[in-house]
Amino acid sequence: MENPIPISPHLQLNELLAQERDFSARMAGIDRDAQTALDLARDRYGRTVHHQAESTARAHRNSAALNAYATHLAPHSEQLLQEAQQRLDEIPHPRYTDAWRALLASLAASHTEIVRVINQPPAAGSPAEREQHAALWPHLAYWADNGSVASNLADQKHRPEPELAGEERELWSEKAQAAQLRGELDLIESWFAVDGRRITLAYLVEDDTTSTVIALAGDPDVAGWEVIGHYAHEYAAGQALPRPAPPGVFRPDGSRFNRPESAPEVPLQELVHEVHEAHGAADVSEALLTATRHGHDAGAMVRLQELVHAASQFSSALETAQGQHIAARLAVVGRQLEFLTSEVEQAAEDLEETLAVLPPHRIPAPLRIRTRPAVDTTPAPAPPRSATVPHRL
Repeated sequence: MENPIPISPHLQLNELLAQERDFSARMAGIDRDAQTALDLARDRYGRTVHHQAESTARAHRNSAALNAYATHLAPHSEQLLQEAQQRLDEIPHPRYTDAWRALLASLAASHTEIVRVINQPPAAGSPAEREQHAALWPHLAYWADNGSVASNLADQKHRPEPELAGEERELWSEKAQAAQLRGELDLIESWFAVDGRRITLAYLVEDDTTSTVIALAGDPDVAGWEVIGHYAHEYAAGQALPRPAPPGVFRPDGSRFNRPESAPEVPLQELVHEVHEAHGAADVSEALLTATRHGHDAGAMVRLQELVHAASQFSSALETAQGQHIAARLAVVGRQLEFLTSEVEQAAEDLEETLAVLPPHRIPAPLRIRTRPAVDTTPAPAPPRSATVPHRL
């Protein structure tokens, strides 16, 4: 069978990066449409009730993703990976270089699997086509999640300008550190360069109307950081400084496009409604116990604990002084939430044991009905205007 992938011309770097961005954008749209269709196949708690509709939505998603890859990346992925590998060979060797090499190798392996199906497609509409497209989805999702890493590495060809050195570097560092003590150093953004350094842009406020953009190397919240450059504006700083390295991930196995299926969940707002509509203590107890339930179908209060715990771990993973401080604060909040959840659960059990119902004097409000005139009723005439001329003062 003739190869359906055309021979790709060697693209300029910016065109190559644009193809990767276009694929990621297409995948984001495909994923949104698929999630909308999958939601229609589920009940109010997230349980699948229309299985054929779910299967059709996933098949359409898989096919659309493969077409997007064939259009944007299949002819160009090898060049993108080669460009990324060349830049990686020129980069110093911090602790994450080996991981980047492994990631590029995984992207190459996924590309091979995808292209094999594109070049030898099964019969259109056949069960084999659906099966192969489903098997390719993890590879397509992997490219959608991580193709930007290859693009970022390929774009490291940029050569930064020389940094401040000697007395000038020391002078600007002392000036910026003094401004920080006065509260006149406003941080703008921060990133890691491929050499492992953390670089932060900041405004150094000089007076009420003047400020200078400076770049710091190091953690701004720990002694020892230095100013490595000063610039007229942020764009000039971006052109002069090292490009950001690909940002890290919190969970190595996390995926925006290939998340595990969520457990059924009763929304907290629905539990509030159930309390408002309850007649007896048992109904309210059940709502509280649902919110504090543990396990696969955990309740809202338990999910909140999980959220705070994950955020604490994330803050710690930032490996900054502020991150460690915030992680400790969130850890304390997590323990407080755990205590509150236990208290609510015990209160719910005690409430259920009361066997009480609301007293009958709490009567529902009567329905308010507006009296409407009969259809054949003639509207009453408007009162005549007074002929009296208003008295002017």
